Amino acid sequence: MSDFDRLMAYARETEALKQVAGRLGWDQETMMPRGAAPQRAEEMAALDKVLHARRTAPELAALLEGAEASDDTGAAQIRQIRREHERAVKVPGELSAEITRVTSLAQGSWAQARREDDFAAFAPTLARVLELRREEAAALAGQGGSYDALLDDYEPGETGAGLNALFTQMRPRLVALRAAVLESGKRLPRLSGDFPEAAQLALSEECARAFGYDFSHGRIDKAVHPFSSGSGLDSRITTRTDPEDPFSCLYSTIHEVGHSCYEQNVSRDYLLTPIGGGVSMGVHESQSRLYENQIGRSRAFTGWLFGRCRERFGDIGIRRAEDFYAAANAVRPGYIRTEADEVQYNLHIMLRFDLERALIAGDLEVAGLEAAWNERFEADFGLKVDRASNGVLQDVHWAVGLFGYFPTYTLGNVYAGCLFEGLRRDHPGWEEALAAGDAAGPTEWLREGLQRHGALRGPRETIEHATGAEISAEPLLAYLEAKFGALYGL
Repeated sequence: MSDFDRLMAYARETEALKQVAGRLGWDQETMMPRGAAPQRAEEMAALDKVLHARRTAPELAALLEGAEASDDTGAAQIRQIRREHERAVKVPGELSAEITRVTSLAQGSWAQARREDDFAAFAPTLARVLELRREEAAALAGQGGSYDALLDDYEPGETGAGLNALFTQMRPRLVALRAAVLESGKRLPRLSGDFPEAAQLALSEECARAFGYDFSHGRIDKAVHPFSSGSGLDSRITTRTDPEDPFSCLYSTIHEVGHSCYEQNVSRDYLLTPIGGGVSMGVHESQSRLYENQIGRSRAFTGWLFGRCRERFGDIGIRRAEDFYAAANAVRPGYIRTEADEVQYNLHIMLRFDLERALIAGDLEVAGLEAAWNERFEADFGLKVDRASNGVLQDVHWAVGLFGYFPTYTLGNVYAGCLFEGLRRDHPGWEEALAAGDAAGPTEWLREGLQRHGALRGPRETIEHATGAEISAEPLLAYLEAKFGALYGL
């Protein structure tokens, strides 16, 4: 075997162990008995120590030194392995394991605090998570910025300053569009009726199949906060239900299907290798947001979904497909990011981005976070936060240490705007089959142009390769202005 072959054999074992760690996390959020949390935290910390030792091993460094790639795929594999190795050697193994242990425990603490609307009870746990992530960021950053060091985990190559510039560019048009919509005086229809959980879950499975989700390599379960987990031959998703709003379940499912289909559709040639999954969370979010919004909330798909909802639920308070399309896209003030319409969603992200940068920089501490959140939310959305589960406790991300993740949602929306422009250019009849519940046209375009390549290219190169154009926020903003301008008669 060559050094490259030995390097890849080593990397495949590491990737297999990473999948095991991911499965432990999936089980924790779906099926694990609540009382098992302390033991699970120790199990995950122990596995993290094994992974950290593999990522930092002298054997790996020697293999990287001697390995030579014979093609672009091999070069991409080496790039990914070297990147992970160089990051890992900067972080002490005990610190890495402690982060894993504490964030595992924090997930359950957050869920309980959210149920009880008690941020004060959760604050000490969050403060410990923040302390550990600051320590990790300092170890990774060297002379660079701490926030950028964490951001690089989710979106390699991006910086806080660069994202701030992008968001500053986008914000005025988003605020103006929201103001125009809310001041239009037009009120779009709402669903009403009886929406049993079993019927919601059955219809969510239909939606997953319509978007090409392969149930022989995946499954749908319930979780407090929907997520996807795994890759390759085992990629799972979760959803949630609301007895008054089936859209919460259906579009949560479609969103997570976007993530999971990306993982399922990566070339099998890359299975259990460093390029055998999504290249970044921004690119991942481009898939989930595109599936959920441009495709899933399109007039064509909602026309099909309207018929399926009436069959599943009976009277839903709406009698025309056009009114159902409007209801699926209505812009209304609200607290919850995951249920926000396309116009306001990115404003939710910008709030979180600014707050988490302040937390990592030390300009804001956990003791002042809830007040800072509530003040900023009222300023941005004109609503006083009524309880913690509608405010600072609504998302799990900070509880499990994902500082630097939030901005990838808006970056993913920008990428999705670029991809949707490319899709409409290459497939002008993309809506025809979609009206019958068949999303194969757009999803096959995404599979061939983007998903099957995994992490062969960097994040921006992945999008530009798929679209044939430079990345810009303009396609997203133009799409939003056209769509909601028509809905609200602007």
